[in-house]
Amino acid sequence: MGGEITNPLGVGSRIFLGAWNAGSRNTKKITLLCLLVVIVGIPALAQKPKFTVLHTFQGRVDGAVPNAGLLRDSSGNLFGTTLGGGASNYGAVFAVMASGKEKVLYSFRGDTDGSSPAASLIQANGQLYGTTMLGDSSSAGTVFQVSKSNGTEQVLGSFPIGADGGGYPEGGLIRDARGNLYGTTSGYNGGGGNGAVFEVSAAGVLTVLYNFTGGTDGLCPLGNLVRDSAGNLYGTTYRGGTYGFGTVYKVTPSGAETILYSFTGGLDGSFPAAGLVRDTKGNLYGTTTGGGPRASGTVFAVAPGGKETVLHSFKNQPDGFSPVAGLALDASGNLFGTTVIGGRHDHGMVFEITAAGKELVLHNFTGSTDGGSPGGSLVLDKYGSLYGTTAGGGSAAACTGGCGVVFRWTP
Repeated sequence: MGGEITNPLGVGSRIFLGAWNAGSRNTKKITLLCLLVVIVGIPALAQKPKFTVLHTFQGRVDGAVPNAGLLRDSSGNLFGTTLGGGASNYGAVFAVMASGKEKVLYSFRGDTDGSSPAASLIQANGQLYGTTMLGDSSSAGTVFQVSKSNGTEQVLGSFPIGADGGGYPEGGLIRDARGNLYGTTSGYNGGGGNGAVFEVSAAGVLTVLYNFTGGTDGLCPLGNLVRDSAGNLYGTTYRGGTYGFGTVYKVTPSGAETILYSFTGGLDGSFPAAGLVRDTKGNLYGTTTGGGPRASGTVFAVAPGGKETVLHSFKNQPDGFSPVAGLALDASGNLFGTTVIGGRHDHGMVFEITAAGKELVLHNFTGSTDGGSPGGSLVLDKYGSLYGTTAGGGSAAACTGGCGVVFRWTP
């Protein structure tokens, strides 16, 4: 972005003005053309990228440990979830308004309404939709909606202990044009399952579309899904597959699953914990928490035919280590993400992988007031600014290592 240029010719402009006043009409025309060439050739003054903390969590009613990405609406307001804090310390749904003020929309009670939301939110018709990883003694997590205007919560579906897929959704939701919601359950925490892909219909009926067996078809999906125009759902499993190091899969609207790629645990990566983004050509992009030459994780692409390409392998320090979050993709094909640790100060970093395949480190977290350990995906605005959260850091003493922050990076 360019800064304002005041009198770009400096002292020379005064000489030019003197010649202009004394010259003939033809001389003035020629001189004006020369001046325009000179001005056009002067580059705009570059602004340095700016990192800003928009909110620091205090670990109390305002929430603690935001471990998911953010939702940004058309007015510039940001919405997210915290694993802890809130009025009952079971997590919260919060908003950071465009003015910079934080507002808790809903505090989970830890009973039938759910607890410990670990995923990002989506919105439709004035409602926010998300999942909680846990529930009460009879529930292994919930699907919920919260009103943006008044904070009223409604549970749309819950996962009984021992049900298909094992419950415990750690990923967020996606929504189709008819109002149906789709997500995954991890099956962790002793749920007795290997994870599942589920649907909650617009009428509120929860259906399991596919149950993972824990074998070559995958085990433990942790991230969000992405959907194509035909209704096919794409995601990753943290484990399982041919080699046991995770998969990239597709589930059709009828519930048939296809493995697009099985990670070998070597240079191609291992243990993908996040969901995928999809470009207009059907290519899928994601991250793995391990694998690569230094076992520090990768950024990868999987083509529609199933061919995997490693776009970047992390080198730990100062490059970054273990990206647990998914990616943001801009219109030019550049990818943006975070690593949870590594980087210059070993508290994680924000990175860009350009369309040409070059990695740029945009910010190194110090673990202090700027935050540390970013675990959620980033969101882009139309100006190229990035918004995200860190699970640790900040200035609050209520949490060991900090309660986390909401931040903005401006190019």
